[in-house]
Amino acid sequence: MPFDAGVVRSEAWRRAGRPYQAPVVHQRQVLETIDYDFYQQIRYRPSATLWAEEGAPYPVQLFHPGRWFEEPVEIHVVEAGQARQVRYARDLFDFGDTGLDRVLTDELGFAGFRLMYGDDLSRDWLAFLGASYFRSAGPLDQYGLSARGIAVDPAMPTPEEFPQFVKFWLERPEPGTNRITVHALLDGPRLTGAYRFDIVQDGAVTMDVEAQLFARAAIERLGIAPLTSMFWYGENNRHTATDWRPEIHDSDGLAIWTGNGERLWRPLDNPTVTRTSAFLDTNPRGFGLLQRDRDFANYEDDGVYYDRRPSVWVEPRDDWGPGQIHLLEIPTDDEIHDNIGAYWVSDAPVTAGSEWTFRYRLHWVADEPYPPDAVAHVVATRLGRGGIPGQPRPPNTKKFVIDFVGGELETLPRSFDVLPIVTASRGTVTDAYALQVVGTTRWRSVFDLAVEGTDPVDLRCYLRLGDQTLTETWLYQYAPFQFDAS
Repeated sequence: MPFDAGVVRSEAWRRAGRPYQAPVVHQRQVLETIDYDFYQQIRYRPSATLWAEEGAPYPVQLFHPGRWFEEPVEIHVVEAGQARQVRYARDLFDFGDTGLDRVLTDELGFAGFRLMYGDDLSRDWLAFLGASYFRSAGPLDQYGLSARGIAVDPAMPTPEEFPQFVKFWLERPEPGTNRITVHALLDGPRLTGAYRFDIVQDGAVTMDVEAQLFARAAIERLGIAPLTSMFWYGENNRHTATDWRPEIHDSDGLAIWTGNGERLWRPLDNPTVTRTSAFLDTNPRGFGLLQRDRDFANYEDDGVYYDRRPSVWVEPRDDWGPGQIHLLEIPTDDEIHDNIGAYWVSDAPVTAGSEWTFRYRLHWVADEPYPPDAVAHVVATRLGRGGIPGQPRPPNTKKFVIDFVGGELETLPRSFDVLPIVTASRGTVTDAYALQVVGTTRWRSVFDLAVEGTDPVDLRCYLRLGDQTLTETWLYQYAPFQFDAS
């Protein structure tokens, strides 16, 4: 069929005018038996790889449906302005010892796709799989956090909806290029969407995303450019760890570059209750879930390599107006659960019949694409008992230790004129000071916080020399706790 981007937009618009119809799942009872162990045995046959013999830089392999990916997804390839659907067939897959090839039929459909390296069909660098989830291995060649097409009512009293990419159109890239374009049709109970991803792979991966959204019904909280990650524990909540590894997380903080130019850093936490933090802004310059800690010794994991997990930065490509960046933190007791979310929520209401267009760039990187070079950034947050060693420790008091590197701190001589500016939403801050760590260019801010009760405390800290701000602003939501005396 003839194809251009207008085809996707037209279908999204038409669907939005009709009641939602969930995809038909064939052989659901059989798919329910395809658990993690079975799924690991299913392999797409390399000989069936799309474009593998045509000189394309990024051949395509397809995912089989299973227990967690039951709904069928249409896959189309586009060449010379013509789209052709790729039909599911059992002989595209090797089912190992599962016996599934004897019971499955050829009406199932696919679950998603992945892009391979043209010179190595055993390695992929980008995958779309499950609802509207997608992720890249980034420049360090290690998968970690995911992005999503949209988030509908996350962290609300009612269950979250998970709209799905139900159709993809993959434009065949020309030989010698490092670009590929993917179109996707999103459908869900309360909205539809037409997406275009212009993707560049040159070590780091960038995606220019255009999302045209059509609301079937009102949505109270619409999360734009959502990111999903995992944080179990790090140096800031090491006291909760039950694993032998020093730290376990895909990301260690939320970075924000506000519309007025302020740089913010919020270390992630694994709370005891689900919590959402909202950071008000107008036309943000960017935000992202980052893995700043790249020291293998801080993870000691040579199986899944948390030190190599990519960071993802969201860069708006037009004005998003007033709204909030939300950080969602959900309790977890294991590394297998994604418990962190970050997304933009506009102040404008989403009503039935409303239409939206958002343009943004996703950077899958090792380091921030626009680092706060003019000021130092946070590299560590640690908590401990308040007070002075060898003296009686004050009750209900914790010591906060924040390390900064970069900016003018790199060349600043050791000085006692650098001051930490610390504020707390409640409680009393005492004994605040800043010093240069001996033998390094790292600077450290230290202060005690005494607070009664269990209600959270919002903290802010940055370093200043005279009237000059030297660092980004560290933000933290502290939930008072007691160290286990056992």
